[in-house]
Amino acid sequence: MGELGSTLHAWRDRVTPADVGLPVGGVRRAPGLRREELAQLAGLSVDYVVRLEQGRSSAPSVQVLTALARALRLSDDERDHLFALAGQLPPAPGQISAYIPPGVQRLVDQFQGAPLSVYDAAWTVVTWNPLWAALLGDPSALRGRRRNIIWRHFVPDEAENADFGRVLQTPEQAERFGVAMVTDLRAATARYPHDQELRALIRDLRATSPRFAALWNEHRTGFHESDRKTFDHPSLGPLVLDCDILTAPGNDLRLVVYTAPPNTEAAEKLKLLSVVGLQSLT
Repeated sequence: MGELGSTLHAWRDRVTPADVGLPVGGVRRAPGLRREELAQLAGLSVDYVVRLEQGRSSAPSVQVLTALARALRLSDDERDHLFALAGQLPPAPGQISAYIPPGVQRLVDQFQGAPLSVYDAAWTVVTWNPLWAALLGDPSALRGRRRNIIWRHFVPDEAENADFGRVLQTPEQAERFGVAMVTDLRAATARYPHDQELRALIRDLRATSPRFAALWNEHRTGFHESDRKTFDHPSLGPLVLDCDILTAPGNDLRLVVYTAPPNTEAAEKLKLLSVVGLQSLT
């Protein structure tokens, strides 16, 4: 764990705030990221980052290591070395990975003009840009299946979805979305036959949601198409945006981007949202 801590510290020192889209301001003693900044990027507590670097923490989980690799912009080889130092096996073929390659992460960092989020092959949200959080609500505090868009669609909870989940769907849109999600999961089981969490997700969805079970038993095939979605923002009101889904080659990550045609009311609202971010507009 001492080697892990010193390696994390060295990698933190080489990443500048500008590399990850953070403000540089103030006097900086560290050549790279502060511990507070790494903690923010990885969704961890500052105390936990300190304990990791000082070798005072027990072996970090796969989820923590994946978040650190993403925050530190590690290459595939560096990510695997990080896992080895922590005594964990790196993601193997046949299992879903939430790792975001540096190139994809740079795209997220630099794509500030439209809400953008990244999902893994099971449709669990992995990362997002500030405008996406401002539009749909910040999911930072969500854990486990509460971050999975398929689980939230088929097993809704009114209180849980009060902020994160502002999409208004007609019955036809909800049905089309549900079918696309089910077909995606079925395809994922073929590509990731050894992923136990994926199989557990499907098993629990079938047991909990009669609609999911019915769609699963129909053995449909299909794919996502571009769509138009309406968002009910608490301060800006309704926004109608185009939704496009892009797939990152080689790792099955899905990039979901919302855009508006130029010179429209929705485009002006997006500009306002980009200025105020998560601040209240009231």
